[in-house]
Amino acid sequence: MTRAALYARYSSDNQREASIEDQFRLCREHAARERWQIVGSYEDAAISGASTILRPGIQRLMRDAQQGEFNILLAEALDRISRDQADVATLYKHLKFAGVTIVTLAEDEISELHVGLKGTMNALFLKDLAMKTHRGLRGRVEKGKAGGGLCYGYRVVKKLDGNGEPIRGDRAIIREEAEIVLRIFCEFASGKSPKAIAVDLNRDGVPGPLGRAWGDTSIRGHVSRGTGIVNNELYTGVLVWNRLRFVKDPSTGRRVSRINPETAWIRTEVPHLRIVDDALWNAVRARQKDIAVRFEATVDGIRKAKARKLHEKKRPVSLLSGLLTCGCCYGKYGLIMRDRYGCLNHHRRGTCDNNRTITREKIEERVLSGLRDRLISGRAVEETVRAFAEEMNRLNRARRAEGEQDRRALDKIEKAIAGIIAAIEDGMYQPSMKARMDELERQKAEIVTRQLQVPPDTPDVHPNIASIYHKRVERFTDALHDDDDGRIAAEELRSLIEEVVLLPGEKRGEVHAKLRGELFGILDFVEAEHRHRPGEVRTKVEACPRNQTQKPASCGLFAFQAGRSSLMSVGEGTSTDFSVLHQGEPLWEIPFQHFPEALGCWAGPVAHQFGAK
Repeated sequence: MTRAALYARYSSDNQREASIEDQFRLCREHAARERWQIVGSYEDAAISGASTILRPGIQRLMRDAQQGEFNILLAEALDRISRDQADVATLYKHLKFAGVTIVTLAEDEISELHVGLKGTMNALFLKDLAMKTHRGLRGRVEKGKAGGGLCYGYRVVKKLDGNGEPIRGDRAIIREEAEIVLRIFCEFASGKSPKAIAVDLNRDGVPGPLGRAWGDTSIRGHVSRGTGIVNNELYTGVLVWNRLRFVKDPSTGRRVSRINPETAWIRTEVPHLRIVDDALWNAVRARQKDIAVRFEATVDGIRKAKARKLHEKKRPVSLLSGLLTCGCCYGKYGLIMRDRYGCLNHHRRGTCDNNRTITREKIEERVLSGLRDRLISGRAVEETVRAFAEEMNRLNRARRAEGEQDRRALDKIEKAIAGIIAAIEDGMYQPSMKARMDELERQKAEIVTRQLQVPPDTPDVHPNIASIYHKRVERFTDALHDDDDGRIAAEELRSLIEEVVLLPGEKRGEVHAKLRGELFGILDFVEAEHRHRPGEVRTKVEACPRNQTQKPASCGLFAFQAGRSSLMSVGEGTSTDFSVLHQGEPLWEIPFQHFPEALGCWAGPVAHQFGAK
């Protein structure tokens, strides 16, 4: 039977959430008429069709297509899948390679002709829509109304026209917030730094934009882009629009801002929205010019350094960028100086009391040392890898035995069907033959369906994978400092760590680090089995997986049981999770297909490299 998957999407512009169900209903009706078996459905809600990179539904669909989960992709129209020419062509090629045919209710089966023509039409539609939207917003701004967004110090005025339609773009001053704006301008003009202003505002309990805490960037912003409190000309009664334009990065799908030439800016006088007088505004501009002159050499040096390191723009700033967390406020630790990490909420906002800092070299060395020790702690890794290999091999044997049994049963059924057909051709028809033929066809269909759902056979895991794994880990730290392999090794290392929590110690300057991740919890669990009595499990390193609240109906689990260091299958299926149980209750789970990755970036490749047939 043909296996079909459904896809539906609606954008946030002019559709509603019910649109997803409407699309699915029409697709199900079409699949029923064609007698296709629906094996899955994928959706992306309130997401633009201009890019597929940031759409989780389409990404999951592509992964399942490559695994052979379905051979028909059914959607309402091609523009539901994507409106981007390049994305449509790429999706078509990948799905065709995976043996999947795209069918839509509007265009029927999609071919290269549809990809070219419809892709071009959809791209032109997006461009035309953007131009019309831009033209409408410009007309609104020239009438003295906001073109979008809401600045600090103002509120939206809700009014209706004569036809009962809302009048958009009107703003009014919030007096309490206007006083804060004046305070910021006065303090900055008098010589106070943006950081000091932000700290004082947070200390006084003044809520910032969107109700968040104040930061130095909220105040100083970017002069040329007009961002930040002290750069917003609206406070002087001048509405500036079209200062920036946004384009999508084709490699990430994210919008990136670009500064328009000043001749393209639209300026409109709105004196009723003025908060700051010209004298105060000019005083702030004078101080900004003074700062720019004093730090011109520094800014120029940073700009040139970045230009020389264009290859680093798409990689983390440092090995642990984005992974360090303050254990007091749970905010981020970041580089506050060239090579020193500190709590950003403390140093930029003053909302955290954790003033401890640590050098980049020291924290990276501590994390690498701890990780290396954890990864090659003999007993824990050996027991974990051994248990995984044993259960993986057991499942392979069971799957092969079941497959062989199905093949024999299918041969027997086909021979029986052939015998009945031969008897009928010889004139020996009996009414009971029809019932017997129907039963045999039903059994044959069940076996064929079961065979189609069996995952591809994987080679058995080599029994010496643990020793191979140890050797690879011992060379891992050295690879991080290698010019050729360092970047790849660093990316693999970051995949093993979920976060590093930094806590202040009792002594002056002391900082404690705690590694969190799925792998560390597994190793600690196994290690605890040898240190404590059965059932007494204690973990120093916290396991913080991406918990799955829902699992497929055919989901199986592998589990460590308290009191034994082995994996036990408590359910088998095409989608299997790795679960750690304590007293019968799951502590955490990891998708089974990612378990080799959790043991290190080499476990999977080594398993295949040394696989036995």
